[in-house]
Order: sequence, then structure tokens, then C-alpha cells
Amino acid sequence: MKNGTLWTDTDGKGIQAHGGCILEHEGTYYWYGENKDTETQNRRVDFVGFSCYSSRDLIRWENHGLVLSSVREEGHDLSPASVGERPTVLYNAKTGKFVMWFHQDSADYTRARVGLAVSDSPAGPFLYQGSQRPGNHDSRDMAAFIDENGKAYLFCSSDWNATMRIWELDGTYTCLTGNGKEILIDQAREAPAVFFQDGKYFMVSSGCTGWKPNTMLFAAADSMFGSWRLIDDPCTGPNARTTFGAQSAAVFQAKGQWYLLLDHWNPDNLRESGYSILPVICRDGSLTIP
Repeated sequence: MKNGTLWTDTDGKGIQAHGGCILEHEGTYYWYGENKDTETQNRRVDFVGFSCYSSRDLIRWENHGLVLSSVREEGHDLSPASVGERPTVLYNAKTGKFVMWFHQDSADYTRARVGLAVSDSPAGPFLYQGSQRPGNHDSRDMAAFIDENGKAYLFCSSDWNATMRIWELDGTYTCLTGNGKEILIDQAREAPAVFFQDGKYFMVSSGCTGWKPNTMLFAAADSMFGSWRLIDDPCTGPNARTTFGAQSAAVFQAKGQWYLLLDHWNPDNLRESGYSILPVICRDGSLTIP
């Protein structure tokens, strides 16, 4: 489990959960992500599906296989020729459902939609519900977030990544209410990861440099639809300005401590891309990631 390397599961096989998220449910952590266990050609792989792993200690991870698989049907949203990235799973305590939102796209990234799938179990299977363009705007890298009051939101890189948009979800977390807000206009941020601490909303994100690592920045706001502003790079130490050679995937909480899940992309062999988990320190309205 050395940071920056490809971690292995309890069977000794490389964990295929890239661009993913970690959800805690009833004392177990579930890690969802992109399964890229196929040949890389021209720095892309066919869409295989999304994997799920579980752990009680964030160290030993059991593989539950694909919880949403590709569909061998030409033109289908989930066909091998399509793109499925950055799955985020929310648990809805009222409905008892696990709701997955993800970036659904075509190979040339012109479709730019959000996909939706739902399951009765954290380990799947998830049933695909279709895709859409939120508010008729393109959506690329994205994240889903549940507020302390139980409301949920999508954060979507839009306008070819120039603008970030926030979209409110309904009480089931499966539909958009139509309420939204543009933030970080013309700031060109992607790979958002969102959390709430000490009365403030925080979002870390990366710049838009393809597979090449760049400087992470964090933004903060006092309310969800309030004024979001980019503040600084939270990373410290060697290679901080390239986010330690990685890109943000998700922020999650374990035993009262926030952690950042990172991807170390290997664009010429994507199945071998590694991971890191680093602590996130919140103090006086600022973030530090050592």
C-alpha cells in the first residue's frame, strides 16, 4: 500500500478503481472506480465498467468485481467504445438506495453527459438509468456531494472545462431539481472533490493539462450557492506543485479525519496507474495536505 504505486487487493491483484470515490457505510469502506484492466491504445482504454472494493481498515481491500459493466451493444451509453469516468456513489438514508453518478461520454469527448445508476446494495449490482446534460450544459469531470442537511449536489466541469457548475439533486438523489449555479468561471478546473468542515464548503481540483500532473488548488465558500473563490495550493513538501505527481479523485472521512484519494496516472499503461491516500488538515478556513 505504498503511496504512488498500484495497490493490490486481498487476492494479490492490482486494484482497478481509478478516478474513484470511497464511501463509508455501516463501518465498511467501499471504493468505487474505473476498471481499466485492458490494453491501453493511444492513451485510452475501452470502457470495461466500474469496480467496487470493500475494506474495514482502508488497507486490506476485497474485490467485489464490476458493479456496473459495459454493454456489448453499438451506440449504447455503456458500450466499450464509450467513456465512463469518475463514479461517485451516494447513500440515500430515506430511500435506502445507493446512487451512482458518473461522467458519461463519447470517445471524442463531445457527448459530455452525466450518467446515473442505482443499487439496493453498496456492492451492487447497479442498474443503469440513463444519461443527460444537466441544464443542457456539457458535463465532464464531476463529483457528487451530500450536505449536512441531507441535500445532495453535483459539481460538473462544464463549457469544455472552463466553468464549474453546481446542480441540486432532489430528495431521491436521482433527479436534478433545476437549481444550479456557475462558479469558478473561466478558471479551467477539473477533477473536483468536495467536503464540508467548520462551517465552510471546500473543493479541491486540478488544472486542465491532460494526463500531466499540475498544481492542485482549493476553493472555499460559506454556502453552497454562495461565492466560491480559488485560494491556494494546499499541498506542501517535495513535488507539491505537481500534486505529488497525481490528480485529485475524492475526499472522504474516516474516524473524524479527512483524507484525499489521488490517482497517479500512467497514460501509456492505464491499468498500472497508482494511488495515494493523504490526510487533509483543515485549520482557520484553510487546507493543508502534507
